[in-house]
Amino acid sequence: MGKLDGKVAVITGGSTGMALAGARLFVDEGAYVFIQARRQEALDEAVELIGRNVTAVQGDASDLDDLDRLYDTVKREKGSIDVLWASAGMGEAAALGDITEDQFERAFGLNVRGTLFTVQKALPLINDNGSIFMTGSTASLSAFPGWSLYAGSKAVQQAWARVWLNELRDRNIRVNVLTPGQVATAKQEELFDEATKAAFESLIPRGSMGRPEEIATVALFLASEDSSYVNGLELVADGGTTAL
Repeated sequence: MGKLDGKVAVITGGSTGMALAGARLFVDEGAYVFIQARRQEALDEAVELIGRNVTAVQGDASDLDDLDRLYDTVKREKGSIDVLWASAGMGEAAALGDITEDQFERAFGLNVRGTLFTVQKALPLINDNGSIFMTGSTASLSAFPGWSLYAGSKAVQQAWARVWLNELRDRNIRVNVLTPGQVATAKQEELFDEATKAAFESLIPRGSMGRPEEIATVALFLASEDSSYVNGLELVADGGTTAL
């Protein structure tokens, strides 16, 4: 018996990295999963990799019409949602003094606006006793030069989790934040050169990056009844980096 038997999960940004690893694990644990991402090619590859019990809906989580299309598909195919993982996000280096308006719009458009409306538009479909969680970032807990824009766009989630759990308490819907540290993903390969990756690894007590599958197990915890008494928490999975 799987930990998510009979459950329906929605994961934005679900075609790659940690969210894809989570989608695969959720399906292995008995869930039916809907994944949304911008690139159809990546979604097609993700569906092939997951293999069963998955529907892919192409779209941008910062586009409200695309979110409506996602949830219309969920409603038509399954009727309701038990688990919502708002994982779509982006980050780019931008030092104070050089931040452009376009950079601000990209970061806050997806990480803030997109996350808020991903959750709000899902509410009519989320079952009582459901689980909502968002992907945070240790950038919001640290002071990495050049990453203030990204850090700020992620820091709002901790406040939202606390307020939203209070607003949803009558429905017993839990709201948490999953905050990973440095994880070896294709996106990280795009963002960081070898020197930058080595510098980040030096901050991790075990000396090596996390793996997407390690974050997926934390996501499964937040999605399942194993975390039934966990609400309003920022769960940091960073190998101890921010504890030092």
